[in-house]
Amino acid sequence: MAIIEAQGLSKCYGEQRVVDALSLSVPEGICWGLLGPNGAGKTTFLRMLTGNTSPSAGSLRVLGFPVPGKAVELRRHIGVVPQQENLDVDFSVVENLRTYASYFGISRSRLQSRIPELLKFAALESRAGSPVTALSGGMQRRLSLARALVNEPKLLILDEPTTGLDPQARQLIWQQLRALRARGMGLVLTTHYMEEATRLCDQVTIMDHGRILDSDSPQKLIARHIEAQVIEVYGKGLDSWHGVRGEALAERFERVGDTCFYYARDERPLLDALRGHPELSYLHRPANLEDVFLRLTGRELRDA
Repeated sequence: MAIIEAQGLSKCYGEQRVVDALSLSVPEGICWGLLGPNGAGKTTFLRMLTGNTSPSAGSLRVLGFPVPGKAVELRRHIGVVPQQENLDVDFSVVENLRTYASYFGISRSRLQSRIPELLKFAALESRAGSPVTALSGGMQRRLSLARALVNEPKLLILDEPTTGLDPQARQLIWQQLRALRARGMGLVLTTHYMEEATRLCDQVTIMDHGRILDSDSPQKLIARHIEAQVIEVYGKGLDSWHGVRGEALAERFERVGDTCFYYARDERPLLDALRGHPELSYLHRPANLEDVFLRLTGRELRDA
């Protein structure tokens, strides 16, 4: 069964078409990543998934429920970790969990065992009675994740869950999300961290200007759009070296500011040519999902 099924899904605000005739199917039991620059339509699509925004055209089913028609019923089976924290700062860690559980009518006996499970999952056992204001950013993010799991959802939606976190907190949340996926829970993830999408997502959809640009596993997207090897070169003398050697040896290149990105299936000729030029600095790496993202959506800065 598909956990998300959209056909011709669109959303317009006046003359502006924010989501433009999306058609997609997300199978159950995977982590699906939705990637795009600012203003691509991701947040609007997520709001339609949860029934908080009605589509202008097309159809949408989530966990088999038609949305927005059955959005109230759907919400009993999903969890949401929003981009901006909305924890109740007047309550403790446990009180936040209990209050949220009350919205789902969870029995007191079930809650007695459920809360310790969630505190352990979020590594917050020692902070159960702490006020939210006493928690670090990483702890608050873990509490938001635990809160979203109170109702034991079939689908968890995460909107940029690790933005602003330090590497230790990010790694812990990645471990938690992989554990949920291993249990068969469906995950929907939006993120600007391409490494996060590569590590967590079974399937990635890249969108821009409200439309899907491509969709596949991270590895297949990389193989389809980018040569296997990338060499980033910068330094005094780049222009002359590029004109004599770099341009001829690369299969493709892009100039961004003072750096030139050379793409090749075989990197050895480029590396050999660089070794005789100590005035140049370079970084050799395999192609990654960020290369795909930038090739499909462009390198220009997006402020909204």
